[in-house]
Amino acid sequence: MIVPKLRFPTPDTPDLPLEIGVHGIAPHPEGGGLAPVADGDEPSVRFCVDHRGVWLTVSEGIRGVHVNGRSVRRMALLRTGDAVYVDGHELRLVAGERIAARVAGQSSRDAFDASEPDIRTVLRGVGGRYHGRCFTLERPRLVGRLPDADIRIDDPGFSERHAMIERAGGAIRLTDLGSADGSQVNGEQVRDAVLLAGDQLVFDAHHRFVVEAPARALLLPGAGDVPDETALDVGRQRATAGLPLPWLLLAALLLAALLSALLLFGQA
Repeated sequence: MIVPKLRFPTPDTPDLPLEIGVHGIAPHPEGGGLAPVADGDEPSVRFCVDHRGVWLTVSEGIRGVHVNGRSVRRMALLRTGDAVYVDGHELRLVAGERIAARVAGQSSRDAFDASEPDIRTVLRGVGGRYHGRCFTLERPRLVGRLPDADIRIDDPGFSERHAMIERAGGAIRLTDLGSADGSQVNGEQVRDAVLLAGDQLVFDAHHRFVVEAPARALLLPGAGDVPDETALDVGRQRATAGLPLPWLLLAALLLAALLSALLLFGQA
C-alpha cells in the first residue's frame, strides 16, 4: 500500500505519512512554521484519510486556508500535488512513491511506444492561465515561453523550451528540455518522468494540469473509516443517492394501478 505524505515548509520537519485516520496540523508552538498537533491540542486543519482519498477540514474560526490559491472555509477533497496554505505557510501533499522510480530501467525514449494516439487522453488545466482547458495528447505538446509552444507560459523567467509531453504507450512521458528548475509531479520536483492517469503536473508554481485518461488508475490508501462527521456526511450522501431508477418507475406504476382500481370499484 502506497501512503501519501504531507511535506512541511521547514526542511528540518520530516514528511508526515498520512495513514488511515485523522491528522491534525497547527502552527509550531515555538513559531516558524507548522507541525502535527500533540494529543489534546486543537488543530487549525485536519487531514482526514479514508479509502476515497484525503480530505482537508478547517477548524471553526480558522481563516486564511487555501488550496492551490483558492480559499477553503470548511472542507476540500485533495489530490496528490496540491499546495495547502495555512497561517501563511505552504504544505504539500506528495506521493508516497518517488516519481523518478517510474523511469528506472528506461534508458532511452525508444522504450516507449507512442503508436495509436488516443485523443481521450488529455491534460486538463486546474490552475493558472489554462484553468478549465484541455490539451489532447494525440501529438507531442511543447511547454515553454516560445510563441508557438502548445502550452505557452509567458513569464520572463520561464524557459523558452521548458519540457515536452507526449504519449508513451499506456502512460505519458514528460521530458525536460534544459529548464532551470524542472517541473513538479504530484508535489515532487522532477525533470524527466512517466505520468499516469490522475497525476498532477505543475509548471511555474501555479500552472496546474491533471492527466486524465479513459481507464484511470488512482493510488489510494486501503479501506478505512474517517472519524470525522464532515467527511462521513459526504459518504452518506453518495450512498443514499444511488436508488436504481427502474424501482422508482415500478413503484409509480403500481401506485397508479391501485388508484385506478379504487376509482373504478368506488364508482360501481
